[in-house]
Amino acid sequence: GAGRVIGTLLGKRDGDRVEITNAFAVPHAERGDEVAIGKDFNRQMLALHLRANPRETVMGWYATALPDENDPNGESKCIADTSSLIHDFYAGECDDDPIHLVVDTSLQTDAIALRAYKSTPVCIKNEPLANMFNEIRLAVKSSESERICIDRMIGSNSAEGASTNEDETAALQVSMEKLLEMLETCSEYVDKVVDGTVSADDEVGRNISEVLNSVPRIRPEVFDKMFNDSLQDLLMVTYLSNITKTQLTIAEKLNETLGK
Repeated sequence: GAGRVIGTLLGKRDGDRVEITNAFAVPHAERGDEVAIGKDFNRQMLALHLRANPRETVMGWYATALPDENDPNGESKCIADTSSLIHDFYAGECDDDPIHLVVDTSLQTDAIALRAYKSTPVCIKNEPLANMFNEIRLAVKSSESERICIDRMIGSNSAEGASTNEDETAALQVSMEKLLEMLETCSEYVDKVVDGTVSADDEVGRNISEVLNSVPRIRPEVFDKMFNDSLQDLLMVTYLSNITKTQLTIAEKLNETLGK
């Protein structure tokens, strides 16, 4: 059995900066001072993820915090006794020092607290005996598309009733206007850097390059065909959904009539 969940962190490294972009859970069992990790499962899941995202590499591992039975306030314990053993396993999976991310799911503060650690080996007579985990700076960032989705989900939960087509159209229009505004701002910045009126920023340049590389290069006529095909599929799904709803409504009315 295991009192916590662990998993593999995927992402990319830029100097001393590590960006975590993906993760998946890994089965394991902890009994006393012993740990068993699903190595075959981890290897298979890693191969599947790398097929979809070949640029990602193993950055470390994550775990949920364990409840501390000795703490009167009920706070969780971030580093367990077996964390060093799991960390040693991921040290062999990473090209550099692995990152350990702890997720506190106790909701003591109505929030999911996150902490990141790097380890330093504790040696006696040049023999490593354990790992000392040192907390490092952590920042949680979300992309514009992720923020839009989260805002949409929060709005759907708080709103009464189902959203109308007009609301969805208005939300799409707002998103497209915001996207156009960001594109104009980015284009204006690039023009100023080329003209020499604004000094170039390496970090901003890398971000712009990453965004441009993530956009697939498709000819306009091919994009129009793909869009029209997708639109036809969407209309067909909507049509079939409406037919199904109508059939269910008719069947419900017939059952009520026959039941009387």
